[in-house]
Amino acid sequence: MKLQVIENGLVPIKETDSGEKVVDARELHERLGSNRRFADWIKYRIEQFGFIEGQDFITILGESTGGRPSTEYIFKLSSAKELAMVENNDIGRRIRRYFIEAEERYRNNVDAFVPKTLPEALRAYAVALEEKMALEHQIEQDKPRVLFSQAVEASDTSILVGDLAKILKQNGINVGQNRLFAWMRDNGYLIKSGNSRNMPTQYSMERGWFEVQQRVIQVPNGEPKVRPTTKVTGKGQMYFVNRFISDYEKAQ
Repeated sequence: MKLQVIENGLVPIKETDSGEKVVDARELHERLGSNRRFADWIKYRIEQFGFIEGQDFITILGESTGGRPSTEYIFKLSSAKELAMVENNDIGRRIRRYFIEAEERYRNNVDAFVPKTLPEALRAYAVALEEKMALEHQIEQDKPRVLFSQAVEASDTSILVGDLAKILKQNGINVGQNRLFAWMRDNGYLIKSGNSRNMPTQYSMERGWFEVQQRVIQVPNGEPKVRPTTKVTGKGQMYFVNRFISDYEKAQ
């Protein structure tokens, strides 16, 4: 497959032989400033958001440098927007907006600006350099937050749903424990009724968003009783924070 760069802005946008507008996920990963290893990052994002090979992206083998060829992930522009958005930082939001504006131009058959004179080329270079410097500055500013997010995502520490509600509130989403439980039941994350009410659904458990911990309590007759408690894993914490922030931004 031949890929031709048609727009070299915040992230290079390319075109396939068939005219499909695509983005190299490895280049997007680099521009987002993620400190996670690319192979781990892309596999997690694909699993997390259910991207489908052949529909949202394709894989190709990169050039060999003497060892095993690397696997490259080529995403459609519409799916690349989601990859940028779920990083949940200013860099990701800027790149997502850049992709949206590019999509609008292509939809209206308006080509990207191509300088035709030396002054135009110099101005275009200055604008690109300014954007690059601003992006690098933003990456440095966002590093503590990015590292925190990665630590939570990989954390072995699970938290109660009420604690997740507090994290959401810190991120500008005003939802209490009871409302969060209700939302999770209504959206199929927790079981709605019966003896298993508020326990994770099979769908949620398979994706690693919850775990059930058993704790022993003393009942009035003195006999110990085992009570299950639903907890949100580190992976689940990142998923739900991103989900709520994404829904909030779409509503604005």
